[in-house]
Amino acid sequence: MNYQEKHTEGFISNFIKSFWEFETFDKQCNYEILPDGFFDLIFEIKNGQITKVSLTGVWTNQIQVTIPKHTKLIGIRFKLISAEYILRQSIKEIKNSETELPTTFLGFENFDFTDFEKVTNSIIEKLQYGLKNLKEIDRRKFELFKIIYEQQGDISIKKLSERIFWNSRQINRYFNSRFGFSLKTFCNILKCHSSLKHIAKGIFFPENDYYDQAHFIKQIKQITGETPTNLHLNKNDRFLQLTTIKAT
Repeated sequence: MNYQEKHTEGFISNFIKSFWEFETFDKQCNYEILPDGFFDLIFEIKNGQITKVSLTGVWTNQIQVTIPKHTKLIGIRFKLISAEYILRQSIKEIKNSETELPTTFLGFENFDFTDFEKVTNSIIEKLQYGLKNLKEIDRRKFELFKIIYEQQGDISIKKLSERIFWNSRQINRYFNSRFGFSLKTFCNILKCHSSLKHIAKGIFFPENDYYDQAHFIKQIKQITGETPTNLHLNKNDRFLQLTTIKAT
């Protein structure tokens, strides 16, 4: 397989973490996707044209995926705030699943998908224009996601609530209604995901706010279904994120 990823910068980075391209050749690829605290819009490309568009929800447990041979996928890895301000919809209903969308979704069908750099620049330009024309983005929500992603989930709910002047009960109500899980679950997923780069290197001592190593192992297993040791071994490149960490 061939994999590349492009991270965003500037204002758009508050809404999109990165773009990625994944291509298979003479055989299909079977992987498990681990929760990461994002959701994806995925384009299947053949002969430079979109043949399928899929929207995933947020994974809260590991998911098995099969990518057929001779398949090219280009994805937008969205931060959760994008559900409201770019897609303008709840993604609660597709948690741990995906739904197929029209190939004309968001008006990207005429972009040049043969050139990864060119198509990502075109998408950024189009989405930034739409965001600049929004009358208002809720300051509390904007700050909420900005802080959580910057801290990689490593912040207490009490402290977060105090910083953005938004009651924790109201925040949880917002998360459950829009995404289908609590703020605490979201923070734990981000903490776990941020630990993958250390696990890939064989570092099993907690880098984030875990009580001790036993707590770290318990939390990683609760979210991924695997111990840090098994994730590190990544036999047969089973875990896609750990495989792509080494590829980028």
